[in-house]
Amino acid sequence: MPKLVKDIGVSGKVSFEKGMARLEPLSVLPVFFDLKGKTVLVAGNADGVLWKIELLCASGACVKWCAETDFSRVRKRLQVFEKRIVFVERDCVDEDFENKVLALGAFDIAQDAATFYGKAKRYNLPVNCIDQPAYCDFQFGSIVNRGPVIVSISTDGAAPILGQAIRQKIETLLPPALADWARAAKAVRPSLARTFPKSDSRKIFWRAFARAAFLEPAKNISNWLERNLRVPDAGVGTGHVTLVGAGPGDAELLTLKAVRALQGADVILFDALVSDEVLELARREAKRMLVGKRGGRASCKQDDINALMIKLAKQGKRVVRLKSGDPMIFGRAGEEIEILKRNGIAVSVVPGISAALAAAARLGVSLTHRDCAQGVKFITAHSRRGELPDADWQACADKTTTLMVYMGARMGPLLAQKLMDEGLPAQTPIVIAKGVSRKDECIETARLIDLCDMKISHAQPVLIGIGAVFEALMEEDVLQNSQKMRI
Repeated sequence: MPKLVKDIGVSGKVSFEKGMARLEPLSVLPVFFDLKGKTVLVAGNADGVLWKIELLCASGACVKWCAETDFSRVRKRLQVFEKRIVFVERDCVDEDFENKVLALGAFDIAQDAATFYGKAKRYNLPVNCIDQPAYCDFQFGSIVNRGPVIVSISTDGAAPILGQAIRQKIETLLPPALADWARAAKAVRPSLARTFPKSDSRKIFWRAFARAAFLEPAKNISNWLERNLRVPDAGVGTGHVTLVGAGPGDAELLTLKAVRALQGADVILFDALVSDEVLELARREAKRMLVGKRGGRASCKQDDINALMIKLAKQGKRVVRLKSGDPMIFGRAGEEIEILKRNGIAVSVVPGISAALAAAARLGVSLTHRDCAQGVKFITAHSRRGELPDADWQACADKTTTLMVYMGARMGPLLAQKLMDEGLPAQTPIVIAKGVSRKDECIETARLIDLCDMKISHAQPVLIGIGAVFEALMEEDVLQNSQKMRI
């Protein structure tokens, strides 16, 4: 153990000799008691005691509960643990502290808590008196239970509500299947040294196992273990590609599954339209590679992107192909899925919120409002030839259909003229949205005929909404938190 060369100073940090990093002070030491088969003394019946007893029993403890109360009212709630609880309808006495490992007090009066604390300390027991911090040797933190994985959060009593909020955030990030994966880890650990005698191989296995635990459902555990426990260098076989929808830009619109995929990735191949806020949620160690494809600009060829995904997956990497919006809507996902499967690469898809749906939410407009529209159509105004694509324009000009046009900045005037030629009224309301959900979001309302003379900047992703559902916006201030668009 390195010699302590300097006490805690003004900075609140502890300095050690070279070889040990500086250590930030801990307000409390996080420890975990193994209570299986051991007995805890509980005294009193103040608020919160039932939850604490349930917690103790769930941890495998036996409980002796002493209190001057009628226990009949609480037995029903505790009946699942009743065989582990001894109910004693009196105050605790000295002999109750014998052969116990913890003492828990539940008293409304501080003097009662002080007396209980003093007795417990004579028997060298760690004590917690609920809501009496002066008489607590330890605290119960907020818990995330993915047993055998347990996460406990403490604010050192400063803000229990904050601890609960942190717990809720962690709950969303830890998939329910993590408990099953943890139990599987416990089961295979004893035999792993025989399967992989070299420590490096075991490390590779566990890294691959940890990634899978966050990305694979519980039903895949057996197949995953069968596949990876027979590979000489576990986890170095064929990897996996996940096509992930990054949404329109606001990181809070990501799905939980998308966040977990980003947290489990080895390599992230991301489009130019993916926001920095979304990339910030990725695992720090993941390699990030821009494979941006923007119309009219120098960009990666699709064939090169496909080849890169195949190469990385065959190196055993977990690859995330991160696409703006939803991968399955004008994201060329079909081509990528086909070529990955053809090369024997496992591929999965995590959907994202498409710009059309984000814009509808932003504007508070139902794209299929039954008074205005019987359907919605997503189209692109971009083609390989640099002109309007071949489409059923007569169907697109249907007055009872809301039309959401992606990549329409350059083709706006031609698009408007084509729709009017097919019979869509010139006064049909339209919405032009740029950078939906981003900090520099810009929105403008106009009429279809106005689009014929517009020159729309395409520095940001542009979406054009056309249809009667937008009529109500024509007289409203739809810009609120948005900038006026510079067209």
